[in-house]
Amino acid sequence: MLQSAASPPTPPLRLGQIGVGHGHANKLAVYRDSPDWEVVGICEPDAGLRAAAEKQKPYQGLPWMSRDELLAVDGLDAVLVETKPDTSLDHAAAAIAAGRHVHLDKPAGTSLPVYRRILDEANTKGLVVQMGYMLRFNPAVMLLREFLAEGWLGDVFEVSAVMSKVVEPAARKEFARFPGGMMFELGCHVIDLVVAVLGKPDRVESVLRHSLESADDTLADNTLAILHYPRAMVTVRARALEVEGFSRRHLTVCGTQGTFHIQPLDDPSVRITLDRPRGMFPKGITEVPFPGFTRYIADAAEMAAMIRGETASPFTPDHDLAVQETVLRAGGMPIDG
Repeated sequence: MLQSAASPPTPPLRLGQIGVGHGHANKLAVYRDSPDWEVVGICEPDAGLRAAAEKQKPYQGLPWMSRDELLAVDGLDAVLVETKPDTSLDHAAAAIAAGRHVHLDKPAGTSLPVYRRILDEANTKGLVVQMGYMLRFNPAVMLLREFLAEGWLGDVFEVSAVMSKVVEPAARKEFARFPGGMMFELGCHVIDLVVAVLGKPDRVESVLRHSLESADDTLADNTLAILHYPRAMVTVRARALEVEGFSRRHLTVCGTQGTFHIQPLDDPSVRITLDRPRGMFPKGITEVPFPGFTRYIADAAEMAAMIRGETASPFTPDHDLAVQETVLRAGGMPIDG
């Protein structure tokens, strides 16, 4: 029997990166290792940041160029915007204007109206804007989505989340430039998850404290947000002071028929408590570890699939706008500026 010839391999998409100032900018290494992507260049106008980055493995061997040169690269499909939040929207807007898809690292800048205009223009042009929230493809979070889709937790009435670490003095001063402090910098990750569970809150209370008296800065280093829903209440805490911060990062979703607790978030493990059997999960307590999770691999694959028209992201522009508005409100920051 004759066999059909194998399909030719799909050529990689061409990618550039704008900026290395974001704390997650080193994710470029994932794209360089991915068969879906060919990294063609990088832009960083700050000489000090560029000099430091040139010594780091994710950036070695890549051509450095201006933003205009990068966006004009022949056949460029997409860019990663990995600058600090107060400049990221300017770079994302330039990329969309040039007809390039965008991965925008979190949070989505400081201006909700500008972010909305970027998403609107991208939609008009059929371009992807993927947000860089690092927990979206966490396997524990994906299992939580399955539980919620099946209704296995019953009616959700409480969500609590903690996202903390110890922040060194230089970074504290950097984060202090934003009134929302650690809620803006770290809390945004879990607010993204909360909005995916419950949608946009009716009301947000913001509690911002500067607790480290000896610090030579004004950072809101001890923050709490309370998100109000018609039948549920959410607390999100983000601090720059917690010695055990990484291992204590968690997300807990409580429903009338079960509780789903992820801790830690970065190296996830789940404790599920159910009032009745659900699928393969028995009544009572089940512990589920997820060893070997690496951030951003799934994000890179999803973006390539979206650009190729093979999939649509469950994280719609409406979701991303709701997240950004909630992040700004949680950090006591204006939403109309």
